[in-house]
Amino acid sequence: MNGADTAFVLISAALVMLMTPGLALFYGGMVRVKSALNMLMMSFISLGIVSVLWVLYGYSLAFGTDTGGLIGGFEHIGLGGIDVETLTGGDEGIPVLAFVLFQLMFAVLTPALMSGALADRVKFSAWALFITLWATVVYFPVAHWVWAEGGWLFELEVIDFAGGTAVHINAGVGALAAVLVVGRRIGFKREPMRPHSLPLVVLGAALLWFGWFGFNAGSALGANGTAATMALNTQVATAAAILGWLLYERIRHGAFTTLGAASGAVAGLVAITPAGAHVNAVGAIVIGLVAGLVCSWAVSLKYRLGYDDSLDVVGVHLVGGVIGTLLVGVLATDGVGGLTQLGKQAAGAFSVMAFSFVVSWILAKLVDAVVGFRASEDDETAGLDQAYHAETAYDFSAVGGSPASRGTAGGHNDSATASPSAKETDKKVDA
Repeated sequence: MNGADTAFVLISAALVMLMTPGLALFYGGMVRVKSALNMLMMSFISLGIVSVLWVLYGYSLAFGTDTGGLIGGFEHIGLGGIDVETLTGGDEGIPVLAFVLFQLMFAVLTPALMSGALADRVKFSAWALFITLWATVVYFPVAHWVWAEGGWLFELEVIDFAGGTAVHINAGVGALAAVLVVGRRIGFKREPMRPHSLPLVVLGAALLWFGWFGFNAGSALGANGTAATMALNTQVATAAAILGWLLYERIRHGAFTTLGAASGAVAGLVAITPAGAHVNAVGAIVIGLVAGLVCSWAVSLKYRLGYDDSLDVVGVHLVGGVIGTLLVGVLATDGVGGLTQLGKQAAGAFSVMAFSFVVSWILAKLVDAVVGFRASEDDETAGLDQAYHAETAYDFSAVGGSPASRGTAGGHNDSATASPSAKETDKKVDA
C-alpha cells in the first residue's frame, strides 16, 4: 500500500463530502425564506440515500466487471469481494475501500445538484423516491460508461477526468427533464423571487470551491504531478470564470452582483472538471473565462424558452459541463487534443445528454404517476418548510413580528443572473 496516496485520497473524499452541504447552503440562500430548509434537505437527503445504495449495489454496478460496455456486474453487491487488503494498483496502490469512499461522494453530489432546478415546488418524499431511482438507473450506468474499464466511453477514450459528463452534464440534463415534467412555480415570470440570504450563497460557493480541490485533484488518486496540475487549474479557471460572469453582468445589467460572482465561480469549477488534467494554466484560464461568459448568458434562456429552472442548474452545470468537455479537445497540451479527440468529446457529451434526458423524463413521469411529484398549491404558496419539515429556517418570535411577516420575509431570485435592482426584475418579467 502507498500510504501517501491513500492519505491523499481519504482527505480528498472528505473534501468532496463537504461539497454536498456546501451545495445545500449555496442553493438554500437562493430560495425564498419560506422554503429554505426544504432546499437544504433536498441536498442533505442525498447523503443518506445514495450512501446506502452505493454500498448495497451502486459501486458494483458502476465499477464491477463490465457487461457489454454498459453496466458493471454484481460481484461487489454489498461490497462483497473487497477487504482491507485489496489494493487498486496491484503490488502498490491504495485500498479499494478508499476508492469506494471517494467515488461514493461523487455519487452523493450528482443527484443533489439537480435539486436546485426543482426548488420551491416538489414533495420531499417524491424527491427522495426520484433520486433513489435516478441514481440507480442513470448515474450508476453512466459512471460505468465513463470511468470503468470496459465502459464504452472509457474505451472510446473520452476524456472526463473528474466528472464533466458523468456528473455535471448528467445532472444538468436530468434536471431539465424533471423540470419539464413538474412544471413552473406559481408566479414564475410574474413575481420577483429573490435570494433570501446572499451571505449563505457566498458561504456555500466558498465551501464548494474548497471541496472541489478534493473533487478534481483527488481524481488523480495519488499525491503526484497530475494532482498538482489539476489543483492549480481548478483555482485559476474558477477565478477567470468569476471575471467573465461579472463582465457579462456589468454589460448586460449594469452592476457586479454578489450572486453573479458566486455563480461564476461554480461555472468555472464545473467547466474545468473534465479538462483540468490535460490543459496548462493558460488553457484553464481560457476555459474559465468562456464558462463565465457563456453560462452567464445561458441562464437567461429559461425566460425565452419558458422552462422554470429555479436556480439555473441547466445554465451552469449542463452548459458548463459541455464547455469543459468540448474545450479539452481544443486546448489539451499533452498530445491528446485535436479534431479526433474533439469528436470523441462530443460523442461523450451528447450521448450522456440523450440517455439522461430520456430516462430522467421517464422516471419523473413515473414518480408523478405513483406518488405525485408536485407539491399542492397551498403548500407551495405557504412554503414547504412547514408542510414537510414542521420547521422554519429563522425564528423571530422573540423579537416580535406577525407570523405572516415571518413566513414571507426575504425573497428569492430564481436566476443566477440576479437583477441588481427591482427595476431590472421588472424588465425580466415584462420580457
